[in-house]
Amino acid sequence: PTPIVSSGLLLTCGLLLAGGLLAVAPGTSSAQSDGETGTLIVLNKGAHTATFVDVASGDVVATLDTGRGPHELAVTKDGRWAVSTDYGGGNTLTVFDVVGPRVAGTIDLGEYPRPHGAFFLPGDSIVAVTSEASRTVVLVQPFRGEIVGVIPTRADGSHMVAVTGDGRTLYTGDIGAGTVSRLDVDGRTKTRSYPVPAQPEAITVSQDGSQVWVGSNAEGYVSIVDTESGAVDSALSGFQWPYRILILEDRDLVVIPDLRRSHVRFIEYTNRLDIARLDLAGEGPQGVVVTPDGSTLFLSLSQSGQVAVIDLDTREIVRRIDVGPTPDGIGWSPVVLSR
Repeated sequence: PTPIVSSGLLLTCGLLLAGGLLAVAPGTSSAQSDGETGTLIVLNKGAHTATFVDVASGDVVATLDTGRGPHELAVTKDGRWAVSTDYGGGNTLTVFDVVGPRVAGTIDLGEYPRPHGAFFLPGDSIVAVTSEASRTVVLVQPFRGEIVGVIPTRADGSHMVAVTGDGRTLYTGDIGAGTVSRLDVDGRTKTRSYPVPAQPEAITVSQDGSQVWVGSNAEGYVSIVDTESGAVDSALSGFQWPYRILILEDRDLVVIPDLRRSHVRFIEYTNRLDIARLDLAGEGPQGVVVTPDGSTLFLSLSQSGQVAVIDLDTREIVRRIDVGPTPDGIGWSPVVLSR
Protein backbone atom coordinates (compact mmCIF):
# COMPACT_ATOMS: atom_id res chain seq x y z
CA PRO A 1 0.00 0.00 0.00
CA THR A 2 1.06 3.55 -0.69
CA PRO A 3 0.36 6.04 2.09
CA ILE A 4 -0.51 9.64 1.45
CA VAL A 5 1.72 12.06 3.31
CA SER A 6 -0.31 15.23 3.72
CA SER A 7 2.56 17.15 5.27
CA GLY A 8 5.88 15.80 4.11
CA LEU A 9 8.13 14.47 6.85
CA LEU A 10 11.68 15.72 6.43
CA LEU A 11 14.38 13.14 5.84
CA THR A 12 16.36 14.88 8.56
CA CYS A 13 13.90 13.52 11.10
CA GLY A 14 15.10 10.00 10.42
CA LEU A 15 18.74 11.08 10.41
CA LEU A 16 18.41 12.84 13.74
CA LEU A 17 16.82 9.79 15.31
CA ALA A 18 19.51 7.52 13.94
CA GLY A 19 22.12 9.84 15.36
CA GLY A 20 20.57 9.56 18.81
CA LEU A 21 20.44 13.31 19.39
CA LEU A 22 18.71 14.31 22.60
CA ALA A 23 18.28 17.83 23.91
CA VAL A 24 18.52 18.02 27.68
CA ALA A 25 18.79 21.33 29.45
CA PRO A 26 22.15 21.97 31.10
CA GLY A 27 22.21 21.81 34.85
CA THR A 28 19.78 18.91 35.16
CA SER A 29 20.90 16.93 38.19
CA SER A 30 21.23 13.16 37.92
CA ALA A 31 20.15 13.03 41.58
CA GLN A 32 16.67 14.15 40.60
CA SER A 33 14.09 11.43 40.07
CA ASP A 34 12.55 11.02 36.64
CA GLY A 35 9.26 12.24 38.07
CA GLU A 36 10.78 15.66 38.84
CA THR A 37 12.14 16.39 35.36
CA GLY A 38 11.40 15.85 31.69
CA THR A 39 8.42 16.62 29.52
CA LEU A 40 4.84 15.42 29.54
CA ILE A 41 2.97 15.17 26.24
CA VAL A 42 -0.79 15.07 26.74
CA LEU A 43 -3.42 14.64 24.01
CA ASN A 44 -6.57 16.73 24.40
CA LYS A 45 -9.40 15.00 22.54
CA GLY A 46 -11.86 17.87 22.74
CA ALA A 47 -9.47 20.57 21.53
CA HIS A 48 -7.61 18.42 18.95
CA THR A 49 -4.30 19.46 20.47
CA ALA A 50 -1.23 18.15 22.25
CA THR A 51 0.04 19.94 25.35
CA PHE A 52 3.78 19.89 26.16
CA VAL A 53 4.49 20.42 29.87
CA ASP A 54 7.78 21.00 31.66
CA VAL A 55 7.50 18.54 34.54
CA ALA A 56 9.77 20.43 36.93
CA SER A 57 7.80 23.67 36.82
CA GLY A 58 4.41 22.38 35.68
CA ASP A 59 4.41 25.09 32.99
CA VAL A 60 2.84 24.51 29.59
CA VAL A 61 5.66 25.07 27.10
CA ALA A 62 3.62 24.57 23.91
CA THR A 63 0.20 23.54 22.64
CA LEU A 64 0.26 22.07 19.13
CA ASP A 65 -2.54 21.11 16.76
CA THR A 66 -3.19 17.47 15.93
CA GLY A 67 -5.70 15.77 13.66
CA ARG A 68 -9.29 15.31 14.81
CA GLY A 69 -9.78 13.65 18.18
CA PRO A 70 -6.30 12.48 19.17
CA HIS A 71 -6.55 9.47 21.49
CA GLU A 72 -3.34 7.49 21.98
CA LEU A 73 0.34 8.45 22.03
CA ALA A 74 3.52 6.51 21.29
CA VAL A 75 6.89 7.94 22.36
CA THR A 76 10.35 6.75 21.34
CA LYS A 77 12.55 5.36 24.10
CA ASP A 78 14.87 8.37 23.99
CA GLY A 79 11.88 10.70 24.16
CA ARG A 80 12.83 12.64 21.04
CA TRP A 81 9.77 11.75 18.94
CA ALA A 82 6.10 11.13 19.62
CA VAL A 83 3.20 9.99 17.44
CA SER A 84 -0.50 10.57 18.12
CA THR A 85 -3.37 8.62 16.60
CA ASP A 86 -6.07 10.98 15.37
CA TYR A 87 -9.00 8.67 15.96
CA GLY A 88 -11.96 11.01 16.29
CA GLY A 89 -12.90 11.67 12.70
CA GLY A 90 -10.10 10.76 10.37
CA ASN A 91 -7.25 8.50 9.49
CA THR A 92 -4.12 10.43 10.33
CA LEU A 93 -1.10 10.23 12.58
CA THR A 94 0.58 13.40 13.87
CA VAL A 95 4.34 13.18 14.37
CA PHE A 96 5.98 15.48 16.94
CA ASP A 97 9.57 16.52 17.36
CA VAL A 98 9.58 16.84 21.15
CA VAL A 99 12.74 18.94 21.23
CA GLY A 100 11.07 21.69 19.16
CA PRO A 101 8.48 21.12 20.25
CA ARG A 102 6.84 21.15 16.83
CA VAL A 103 4.69 19.12 14.49
CA ALA A 104 7.14 17.32 12.20
CA GLY A 105 4.45 16.00 9.89
CA THR A 106 1.05 14.42 9.39
CA ILE A 107 0.60 10.97 7.86
CA ASP A 108 -2.63 10.05 6.07
CA LEU A 109 -3.16 6.29 6.40
CA GLY A 110 -5.40 6.17 3.33
CA GLU A 111 -7.33 2.90 3.29
CA TYR A 112 -6.56 2.22 6.96
CA PRO A 113 -8.85 4.62 8.86
CA ARG A 114 -9.70 5.04 12.54
CA PRO A 115 -6.18 4.64 13.97
CA HIS A 116 -6.24 4.18 17.73
CA GLY A 117 -3.74 2.08 19.71
CA ALA A 118 -0.08 2.83 19.02
CA PHE A 119 3.24 1.45 20.23
CA PHE A 120 6.81 1.80 18.98
CA LEU A 121 8.56 -1.48 18.27
CA PRO A 122 12.10 -1.98 19.66
CA GLY A 123 14.53 0.22 17.76
CA ASP A 124 11.97 3.03 17.55
CA SER A 125 11.85 3.17 13.77
CA ILE A 126 8.45 1.47 13.35
CA VAL A 127 5.21 2.24 15.14
CA ALA A 128 2.41 -0.36 15.27
CA VAL A 129 -1.02 1.27 14.96
CA THR A 130 -4.45 -0.33 15.10
CA SER A 131 -6.79 0.60 12.25
CA GLU A 132 -10.12 -0.18 13.84
CA ALA A 133 -12.21 0.35 10.71
CA SER A 134 -10.09 -1.93 8.50
CA ARG A 135 -9.55 -4.62 11.20
CA THR A 136 -5.78 -4.44 10.86
CA VAL A 137 -2.61 -3.34 12.60
CA VAL A 138 -0.55 -1.07 10.37
CA LEU A 139 3.24 -0.87 10.70
CA VAL A 140 4.37 2.68 9.93
CA GLN A 141 7.80 4.21 9.46
CA PRO A 142 6.83 7.65 10.76
CA PHE A 143 10.01 9.46 9.75
CA ARG A 144 9.46 8.59 6.09
CA GLY A 145 5.66 8.68 6.26
CA GLU A 146 5.59 5.14 4.87
CA ILE A 147 3.48 2.08 5.62
CA VAL A 148 5.88 -0.88 5.71
CA GLY A 149 3.46 -3.65 6.64
CA VAL A 150 -0.13 -4.56 7.40
CA ILE A 151 -1.29 -7.38 9.69
CA PRO A 152 -4.98 -8.34 9.48
CA THR A 153 -6.77 -9.13 12.74
CA ARG A 154 -10.01 -10.03 10.92
CA ALA A 155 -11.78 -9.08 14.14
CA ASP A 156 -14.22 -6.25 14.79
CA GLY A 157 -13.07 -3.37 16.94
CA SER A 158 -9.32 -4.00 17.17
CA HIS A 159 -8.82 -0.97 19.37
CA MET A 160 -5.66 -1.16 21.49
CA VAL A 161 -2.33 -2.88 20.84
CA ALA A 162 0.27 -4.39 23.18
CA VAL A 163 3.83 -5.38 22.22
CA THR A 164 6.04 -8.07 23.76
CA GLY A 165 9.47 -7.09 25.05
CA ASP A 166 11.24 -8.54 22.00
CA GLY A 167 8.87 -6.76 19.62
CA ARG A 168 8.07 -9.92 17.68
CA THR A 169 4.47 -10.37 18.81
CA LEU A 170 1.50 -8.01 19.05
CA TYR A 171 -1.81 -8.45 20.83
CA THR A 172 -4.99 -6.50 20.16
CA GLY A 173 -8.17 -6.20 22.20
CA ASP A 174 -11.04 -6.71 19.75
CA ILE A 175 -13.98 -4.88 21.32
CA GLY A 176 -16.65 -5.99 18.87
CA ALA A 177 -15.47 -9.57 18.47
CA GLY A 178 -14.87 -10.27 22.16
CA THR A 179 -11.42 -11.65 21.45
CA VAL A 180 -7.72 -11.00 21.82
CA SER A 181 -5.74 -11.44 18.59
CA ARG A 182 -2.10 -12.59 18.54
CA LEU A 183 -0.10 -11.25 15.60
CA ASP A 184 3.33 -12.23 14.31
CA VAL A 185 5.28 -9.13 13.28
CA ASP A 186 7.83 -10.80 11.01
CA GLY A 187 5.29 -13.03 9.27
CA ARG A 188 2.64 -10.27 9.08
CA THR A 189 0.03 -12.85 10.09
CA LYS A 190 -2.52 -13.54 12.81
CA THR A 191 -1.51 -16.70 14.66
CA ARG A 192 -4.19 -17.12 17.32
CA SER A 193 -7.45 -15.78 18.73
CA TYR A 194 -8.43 -15.96 22.40
CA PRO A 195 -12.11 -15.56 23.44
CA VAL A 196 -12.34 -13.26 26.48
CA PRO A 197 -15.14 -11.51 28.41
CA ALA A 198 -17.13 -9.08 26.26
CA GLN A 199 -15.88 -5.75 24.95
CA PRO A 200 -12.15 -6.11 25.65
CA GLU A 201 -10.46 -2.71 25.36
CA ALA A 202 -7.57 -2.17 27.78
CA ILE A 203 -4.74 -4.60 27.08
CA THR A 204 -1.13 -5.15 28.04
CA VAL A 205 1.36 -8.01 27.90
CA SER A 206 4.11 -9.20 30.22
CA GLN A 207 7.66 -8.60 29.03
CA ASP A 208 8.22 -12.30 28.31
CA GLY A 209 4.90 -12.57 26.47
CA SER A 210 3.50 -15.29 28.73
CA GLN A 211 0.53 -13.28 30.02
CA VAL A 212 -1.88 -10.85 28.44
CA TRP A 213 -4.01 -8.76 30.79
CA VAL A 214 -7.23 -7.49 29.24
CA GLY A 215 -10.15 -5.45 30.57
CA SER A 216 -13.82 -6.16 29.79
CA ASN A 217 -15.97 -3.05 29.51
CA ALA A 218 -19.24 -5.02 29.41
CA GLU A 219 -18.64 -7.46 32.26
CA GLY A 220 -16.29 -5.53 34.51
CA TYR A 221 -13.50 -8.10 34.63
CA VAL A 222 -9.80 -7.86 34.12
CA SER A 223 -8.72 -11.23 32.79
CA ILE A 224 -5.29 -12.83 32.46
CA VAL A 225 -4.69 -14.89 29.33
CA ASP A 226 -2.04 -17.62 29.38
CA THR A 227 -0.73 -17.12 25.85
CA GLU A 228 0.65 -20.68 25.59
CA SER A 229 -2.30 -22.70 26.87
CA GLY A 230 -5.01 -20.19 25.97
CA ALA A 231 -6.53 -20.41 29.47
CA VAL A 232 -8.37 -17.26 30.56
CA ASP A 233 -8.53 -16.46 34.26
CA SER A 234 -11.03 -13.68 34.98
CA ALA A 235 -9.40 -13.09 38.32
CA LEU A 236 -10.25 -9.44 38.95
CA SER A 237 -13.81 -8.16 39.12
CA GLY A 238 -15.78 -5.15 40.28
CA PHE A 239 -14.73 -2.79 37.50
CA GLN A 240 -17.11 -0.67 35.43
CA TRP A 241 -14.65 0.52 32.78
CA PRO A 242 -11.07 -0.69 33.28
CA TYR A 243 -9.78 1.95 30.91
CA ARG A 244 -6.07 1.07 30.79
CA ILE A 245 -3.78 -1.52 32.39
CA LEU A 246 -0.17 -0.76 33.30
CA ILE A 247 2.08 -3.59 34.53
CA LEU A 248 5.21 -2.70 36.53
CA GLU A 249 6.87 -6.08 36.96
CA ASP A 250 9.86 -4.69 38.88
CA ARG A 251 7.46 -3.32 41.49
CA ASP A 252 5.15 -6.37 41.45
CA LEU A 253 2.42 -3.88 40.66
CA VAL A 254 -0.46 -3.36 38.23
CA VAL A 255 -2.19 0.02 37.90
CA ILE A 256 -5.74 0.11 36.50
CA PRO A 257 -7.75 3.34 36.18
CA ASP A 258 -11.50 2.65 36.23
CA LEU A 259 -13.09 5.48 34.28
CA ARG A 260 -16.72 5.01 35.35
CA ARG A 261 -15.97 4.32 39.01
CA SER A 262 -13.51 7.21 38.87
CA HIS A 263 -10.78 5.56 40.87
CA VAL A 264 -7.45 3.85 40.33
CA ARG A 265 -6.81 0.33 41.60
CA PHE A 266 -3.33 -0.81 42.60
CA ILE A 267 -2.94 -4.59 42.42
CA GLU A 268 -0.14 -7.07 43.16
CA TYR A 269 1.07 -8.48 39.86
CA THR A 270 2.13 -11.87 41.23
CA ASN A 271 -0.75 -12.63 43.60
CA ARG A 272 -3.42 -10.49 41.90
CA LEU A 273 -4.51 -9.01 45.22
CA ASP A 274 -5.76 -5.47 45.72
CA ILE A 275 -3.28 -3.20 47.50
CA ALA A 276 -5.05 0.16 47.44
CA ARG A 277 -7.51 2.41 45.65
CA LEU A 278 -7.17 6.08 44.87
CA ASP A 279 -10.53 7.85 44.64
CA LEU A 280 -10.91 10.56 41.99
CA ALA A 281 -14.62 11.30 42.23
CA GLY A 282 -15.94 12.68 38.97
CA GLU A 283 -12.51 13.44 37.49
CA GLY A 284 -12.44 10.69 34.86
CA PRO A 285 -9.07 8.89 35.16
CA GLN A 286 -7.89 7.72 31.73
CA GLY A 287 -4.34 7.57 30.33
CA VAL A 288 -1.39 6.43 32.43
CA VAL A 289 2.38 6.53 32.01
CA VAL A 290 5.16 5.78 34.47
CA THR A 291 8.69 7.17 34.58
CA PRO A 292 11.54 4.75 33.77
CA ASP A 293 12.74 4.70 37.38
CA GLY A 294 9.28 3.56 38.46
CA SER A 295 8.89 6.36 40.98
CA THR A 296 6.13 8.44 39.49
CA LEU A 297 2.85 7.83 37.68
CA PHE A 298 1.19 10.47 35.51
CA LEU A 299 -2.58 10.07 35.09
CA SER A 300 -4.78 12.11 32.74
CA LEU A 301 -8.07 13.30 34.25
CA SER A 302 -10.53 13.80 31.42
CA GLN A 303 -13.18 15.69 33.36
CA SER A 304 -10.95 18.11 35.25
CA GLY A 305 -8.53 18.87 32.39
CA GLN A 306 -5.55 17.98 34.53
CA VAL A 307 -2.79 15.43 34.99
CA ALA A 308 -2.39 13.91 38.45
CA VAL A 309 1.20 13.27 39.52
CA ILE A 310 1.21 10.20 41.77
CA ASP A 311 4.01 8.96 44.02
CA LEU A 312 4.05 5.19 43.55
CA ASP A 313 5.56 4.56 46.98
CA THR A 314 2.69 6.25 48.80
CA ARG A 315 0.13 5.91 45.97
CA GLU A 316 -0.97 9.48 46.65
CA ILE A 317 -1.32 12.54 44.41
CA VAL A 318 1.58 14.89 45.09
CA ARG A 319 0.48 17.61 42.67
CA ARG A 320 -1.74 18.40 39.70
CA ILE A 321 -0.89 19.96 36.35
CA ASP A 322 -3.41 21.85 34.21
CA VAL A 323 -3.39 20.74 30.58
CA GLY A 324 -6.25 20.94 28.03
CA PRO A 325 -9.89 19.83 27.70
CA THR A 326 -10.61 16.08 27.90
CA PRO A 327 -7.00 14.85 28.14
CA ASP A 328 -6.52 11.17 27.33
CA GLY A 329 -3.35 9.71 25.80
CA ILE A 330 -0.20 10.66 27.68
CA GLY A 331 3.54 10.16 27.39
CA TRP A 332 6.72 11.12 29.28
CA SER A 333 10.02 12.17 27.75
CA PRO A 334 13.41 12.82 29.39
CA VAL A 335 13.81 15.84 27.11
CA VAL A 336 13.81 19.01 29.21
CA LEU A 337 12.14 22.01 27.59
CA SER A 338 12.10 25.66 28.56
CA ARG A 339 9.94 28.55 27.48
